[in-house]
Order: sequence, then C-alpha cells, then structure tokens
Amino acid sequence: MTAAYLVKVTEQAQEQMREIAHYIAFELKAPDAALHMLDSLETAIASLARMPNSIALTEEEPWHSIGIHKKIVRNFLVYFWIDEDTRKVQVTAVVYGRRDQVQQLSQMRME
Repeated sequence: MTAAYLVKVTEQAQEQMREIAHYIAFELKAPDAALHMLDSLETAIASLARMPNSIALTEEEPWHSIGIHKKIVRNFLVYFWIDEDTRKVQVTAVVYGRRDQVQQLSQMRME
C-alpha cells in the first residue's frame, strides 16, 4: 500500500468554506444544512490523501496546464494541486459551482 498524501488547505480555501457555511446558516437560515455542507467538504478534502491523481484536472486554462485538479462536492468545486516530490496535496480554493470559474480561478492564490 502506498503512503498517504499530506493534505493542506490554504487560508484562502478555509475562508471560502467559512463564507459558505455562514451564507447557508444565516442567509438561507439553514444552520443544520451549513454543518452538513461543511462536513461534506471536509470529508471530501480529507479523501484527497488517497489517490488524488484519480481526480480530473480542471478544464479551464491555464490552470489545466499547470496541474490544477477539480473535485465536485455537491454544488461546490474544490480546486487543488499535487506535489509528488513531497506527496502533498494543496487545496487552494472552494467555489460555488454556478459562479464564473475563470474569474474565481484568476483570484486563486497558489500559496
């Protein structure tokens, strides 16, 4: 069995998840749904420790060419890159799926 990857979440992605939870809990007035959404995102992100390369690259350029992957989690997209040398997965953004992805990706910090 191969060793697991270390999964790191950037501050930007953590802030985006907080904003998602806040929006669902307070704007949509669904605090339980907000907790379930956070659980789903955290579970999906943790799963990247095993076989992250099985997740497809994003279609958008130039992010496709530099190796940014996109994992769909309900209505959200989790963007990440993989450093094979250090066996690290870096989650760089969590974005609502109906947003303009090119605009969102252009604001993403690679940290």
